[in-house]
Amino acid sequence: ADAAPAADKPRAISTVLTGGVVAAVCGPAIAAWSSDLLVAQPFAGSYAVVAVFGLATVLLLAFGYRDAPAHAAAREHGAALPARPLAQIARQPVFLAAFANNGIGNAVMMFVMTATPIAAVACGHTIGQGAQIIEWHLVGMYAPSFFSGWLLQRFGRGPMLMCGIALAAVGSLVALASTAVPAFYVALLCLGVGWNFMFVGGTTLLAESYRPAERARTQALAEFAAAALTALATLAAGQVLYRYGWQAVNLAVLPALAVALLVTLGWQRGVARRAVLAG
Repeated sequence: ADAAPAADKPRAISTVLTGGVVAAVCGPAIAAWSSDLLVAQPFAGSYAVVAVFGLATVLLLAFGYRDAPAHAAAREHGAALPARPLAQIARQPVFLAAFANNGIGNAVMMFVMTATPIAAVACGHTIGQGAQIIEWHLVGMYAPSFFSGWLLQRFGRGPMLMCGIALAAVGSLVALASTAVPAFYVALLCLGVGWNFMFVGGTTLLAESYRPAERARTQALAEFAAAALTALATLAAGQVLYRYGWQAVNLAVLPALAVALLVTLGWQRGVARRAVLAG
């Protein structure tokens, strides 16, 4: 995204995410194929394959990746400006809106996804059905990347983010309404598409929140905060499901999505106010 002109950042982000479609389709198949490769321990082969993929990633980054310079327009816009304190960057409405959609969106998605296979089995469905539900959820997460960048350019960041938050909320409401297999499919598919819209839009906002000299520190802060929040949500999912049930899992994400909505609306109001003043 940093190497692309401003108008092309959403497409750059969404194009990278399309790789997740391959993972969503091939991942479960590879896991099933490799689960008995090492007969001493069930699923040890699957973890061995994960290690091989990790090594392949290291080699690809070491020998195939070259850091592209920021786009010329971005350099000219902010190259002469000094780096601001990190606290000042993090207080910007654009940064807060980016984190509300990236961090909260990712945490909500992982919170529900982690609990889903166990909840599906607890509701009387098979392990195979639980795996298929997750597979379609992953398709929902990444398949929209083929067009989400275009949608963001066509309709704007605000509507895209609102649509993502709304879809994630609809997924929770569907899960609250029924525990039938079709409801699981629809709920997790809506959650996946909602996450995609929130992630593409939020990452685009993040790229607008820093000057070139601030890029590394700002991205590191955003990634660390989002990863920490996601880790807490993932750890909490099992406990909430065990103690309070599947409905509680889906009820819990609605206040978090409401926070993301309010922060995003606050950023939008600021943008509209500046546009009025500039006009």
